[in-house]
Amino acid sequence: MPGSVQSIERAAAILRLLAQGSGRLGLSEIANSLGLARGTAHGILRTLQLVGFVEQDDATGKYQLGAALLHLGTSYLDVNELRSRAINWADALAARSGEAVRIGTHLQGKVLVVHHVFRPDDSLQTLDVGVLLPMHATALGKVLLAYDANAAAAVQDGELEQFTRRTIRTTKEMSRALAGVRDCGWAADVDEIGMGEAGVAAPIRGYGGLVVGAMGISGAAERICDAPGRPRPDLVGYVRDAARAVSRDLGASRW
Repeated sequence: MPGSVQSIERAAAILRLLAQGSGRLGLSEIANSLGLARGTAHGILRTLQLVGFVEQDDATGKYQLGAALLHLGTSYLDVNELRSRAINWADALAARSGEAVRIGTHLQGKVLVVHHVFRPDDSLQTLDVGVLLPMHATALGKVLLAYDANAAAAVQDGELEQFTRRTIRTTKEMSRALAGVRDCGWAADVDEIGMGEAGVAAPIRGYGGLVVGAMGISGAAERICDAPGRPRPDLVGYVRDAARAVSRDLGASRW
């Protein structure tokens, strides 16, 4: 049998070291902790940084675990367990609301759609599984931003793309909107990703109440909203009930 690959062993040791601490570590700290030459440690860190497993702080030069590795660690739940636990509830929500249902998780500053149920009518529709949606302009994304500090930081560091005149434009607007999401427990988008389009979403929680995804409906604003342009209370209730049911299946008994 072939022996182990030393560079991979060393890369794994660096990742474990970074995972053990709560803060960032400098190159010398990492090299000294593992008994590596600075050049060797730097080469491995550069490679890990290129694939997104490690991030370097621009101000201090210190290293921490990267978003790609953190997502990889939860990908089983995101793509498999989350989807399998939510399928029946998503089907029921589509039937009850008469609208399309999507379930999403955070991936590199976007909403990754992991499950999509078509609107229950005969209209022509496109499957959205695997599609990346903007977080600041969708109900699914606002839910994830409201409860995931990493997701919020990823969006705040970049420009907020404008899709319509009603799209959130500034971080101040976004902070105010996310505070509202946390207060009421659900999010909406009306004419923000596209004129005449609307959506409602609520958080899906796992053990300990950790938000692991979002479930929502989307469709024509004239169907989802009442006269003042607010989402219909009955549809909001359907979405929240479905998200809570999935959350209970995932171990979040309080929701």
